Amino acid sequence: MRIVSAGHAAFAAVLIGLGIQGFVKGDFTAVWQPVPDGVPGRAFLVYLCAAIFLASGIGLLFRRTAATAARVLLASFVVWLLVWRMRTLLLAETLVERTWSFGEMLTMIAGAWVLYARFASEEEDRPPGFVADERGIRTAQVLYGLGLIPFGYAHFAFIQLTADLVPGWIPGHLAWAYLTGVTFILAGLAIVIGVCARLAAVLSAWQMGLFFVLIWIPKAAAGVLTPFQWGEFASNIALIGTSWVVAESFRGLPWLGVARIPATAALATPR
Repeated sequence: MRIVSAGHAAFAAVLIGLGIQGFVKGDFTAVWQPVPDGVPGRAFLVYLCAAIFLASGIGLLFRRTAATAARVLLASFVVWLLVWRMRTLLLAETLVERTWSFGEMLTMIAGAWVLYARFASEEEDRPPGFVADERGIRTAQVLYGLGLIPFGYAHFAFIQLTADLVPGWIPGHLAWAYLTGVTFILAGLAIVIGVCARLAAVLSAWQMGLFFVLIWIPKAAAGVLTPFQWGEFASNIALIGTSWVVAESFRGLPWLGVARIPATAALATPR
C-alpha cells in the first residue's frame, strides 16, 4: 500500500465508500446522478458505476495499480460528462439543473486527472505526454475552477434554502448564504485565471469541509435529512475529496502567486 498525501487517501476513501453505498442501495450515488429511470440497462449501469468507484478507490492505494485506477476513473468521468452531463446541460429546465451536475463532474474529473498525472509520471515505461505533465495538471486545475462557479450560482438561485441550512447558533443566515456563494465564484475565477490560485483552491476545500462539519453532520445526527439532502450529504463528501486533491496540486506555488504552465512544459513534446 502506498499513500502519497492526505488528499490522495481521502479521495480513495470517498470512492470506496460511495462504491459500497452504490451496491447497498442498488442505485446511482452522488456524482453519477441524475440518470433517467427509463434508460435501457440502467440497473447494469448502477452496479458498473459502483464497481468503478470501489475498484478505483482500492486501486489508488497500491503502487502497481494507482495509475491504472486513476486512468479508469478519469476515463469514466469524461465519458459520463459527454453522455449524461452534456445532455443535462442542454435539456434541463433551469440553469441550476443544467450547470450543477455538470460542474460537479468537472471537479471530479479534475481530482482524477491530478492523481493520474501524479502516478502516470512515475511510470518508467511510458512517457507522460500532455495529460500527465504540467500542462495536464494546469488543465485539471482550470476544470476544477470552472466547476466551482455553478456551486456559487446555486447559492444565489436558492438563496433562502441556502440560508435555512445555516446552523441556528450562527447569526446572519442570509449574509452567510450570499458570502459562500460569492466565495465559490471568486475562488473558481481565481483558479481559472491563475491569480492567487493556491489560496483559492485551499479555501474552497476548507469551505466544503466546513459545510460538512457545521451543516450535514449535525443534520444527519439529528435524523432530519430529507432523501434529497442525503444526496447532498454524499455529494459534499465527494467534493471534499476531489477539492483536497486539487488543492494539493498547487503545493510549492506561493499563496498569492500566479499559476501557469512553465515555459519549458508549454514547449515540450512527449518524450
